[in-house]
Amino acid sequence: MLTVKSFTFSPIQENTYIISNSNQECVIIDPGCYYEEEREKLTVYIEQSNLKPILLLNTHCHLDHIFGNDFIYKQYGLEAHFHSLEEQVLNFAPASGLMYGLPFDTYSGPIHFINEGDEIGLGDEKFKVLFTPGHSPGSLSFYAEKSGFVVSGDALFLGSIGRTDLPGGDYQQLIDSIKSNLLTLPEATIVYSGHGPATTIGNEKRSNPFLS
Repeated sequence: MLTVKSFTFSPIQENTYIISNSNQECVIIDPGCYYEEEREKLTVYIEQSNLKPILLLNTHCHLDHIFGNDFIYKQYGLEAHFHSLEEQVLNFAPASGLMYGLPFDTYSGPIHFINEGDEIGLGDEKFKVLFTPGHSPGSLSFYAEKSGFVVSGDALFLGSIGRTDLPGGDYQQLIDSIKSNLLTLPEATIVYSGHGPATTIGNEKRSNPFLS
């Protein structure tokens, strides 16, 4: 079973995930560490847990989900992996940061594109890549079937869904993505979202007002 550690970072209160296996290998998903103390908090956890970071994944490339990409690249040598449709979002992120009053060092390392249906290994576990656009053009979710959870980025939240009023957003596309690629998962599947507390697929099927 995988261990999921979450941090809530930056003024935008984004959830960063470090997911590790029994061999002490870990994947970092959506590093949103903006302040120096947040970067330190992340590295201290990795060091104290004796973890070896092996992969950097982004569900999408809105600024709050990539604030820490460049730091992770420089600190651990991890290169970013995300959907090809998010490259334009990544390129716009520095300007977006200035608009929000949150300038940051954008990621400038190598980029690796991942696609729907890809499987990403972490020891004897696998993340299945789910395509869940609508909040952002190339949004992905990462499903760990064996451990029973999905990291949904900003597609699905407890009682809510991702906003669709940002460039590239599409409300109907997001609803369709959630219904076809997330709500079809087992109801006991834990949903680790990009913001807010965790939920389950079953809970959202029964009570999310956007999905009724």
